Amino acid sequence: MPIVPTHRPRRNRKSQVIRDMVQETHLATPDFIYPIFITEGQNQQIEIKSMPGIHRFSADRVIDEIGRCVELGIKSFAPFPQVNEALKDRLARESANMEGLYLKTVADIKRQFPEVVLMTDVAMDPYSSDGHDGIVDAESGEILNDASLEVLGQMALAQARAGADIIGPSDMMDGRVAWIREVLDSNGFSGVSIMSYTAKYASAFYGPFRDALDSAPKKGDKKSYQMNPANRREALRELTLDEQEGADMVMIKPALSYLDVIREVRDNTQLPVTAYNVSGEYAMVKAAAQQGWLDGEKTMMEVLTSIKRAGADAILTYFAKEAAEVLRRG
Repeated sequence: MPIVPTHRPRRNRKSQVIRDMVQETHLATPDFIYPIFITEGQNQQIEIKSMPGIHRFSADRVIDEIGRCVELGIKSFAPFPQVNEALKDRLARESANMEGLYLKTVADIKRQFPEVVLMTDVAMDPYSSDGHDGIVDAESGEILNDASLEVLGQMALAQARAGADIIGPSDMMDGRVAWIREVLDSNGFSGVSIMSYTAKYASAFYGPFRDALDSAPKKGDKKSYQMNPANRREALRELTLDEQEGADMVMIKPALSYLDVIREVRDNTQLPVTAYNVSGEYAMVKAAAQQGWLDGEKTMMEVLTSIKRAGADAILTYFAKEAAEVLRRG
């Protein structure tokens, strides 16, 4: 006589209504932060070949794009600048230029959409002639940690003055959260949040992003400051330091190949945890979908759900607009 199962988990899967009722993880449009690329010029909307569907926008067109996103319910944005090569130098001076492309655009977005949240990026690489996140010693090639903090602090202060709601230090220099917190507080910006890139790995998934900004290192790599992809416990050390230094939120980057790290951090902090579903993760899904190898929409939603299930409270993702449209359809 066949054995009759005592427990039948399938009872909770027998209809869509029941499946919806017992669903554990829920995605919602407010979970998304939309990265957006800004470039020089007028009336520019240039598709990035390695990121199908993603564009660089001139300052005038980025306003239109944000308006479309707001209509979909997206209210949080992470702008990144493509800086003219002629404006770059080893000290990234353009990063604190209030009349420069990035800061003027941030200020303009906040004037026209005061309700949106802007998370600005603090790292030297878009503005550096060396393409690194810190100052490069001209003789040794070493990335100078402590000397870089002054640049990062002034960059963060300029972004706060432009209207940034959240400062996102992505540079991975030691001590930068405490340094930036002190600079902001001493200049009257104690209300500006810091979302620290707590665990930013030296990943192969950043290639399309560097294409978008033309910000790849001119020499060497970023392994002396970005984390080893093989390490998980190290993320908890960085988490402890960021909490002590005054971070308001923490970030894991990339997301999809580091779901275990997202969960580890989630289980060890009371701070909000965000994850960056990076350019290479986006490009893989898009490329496979274009070839007909994957259902792009279903794969997108599965990827985002997995990041949320791992413990992320918010997700930086290039899928934000598409996912918001899917969620709107129900």
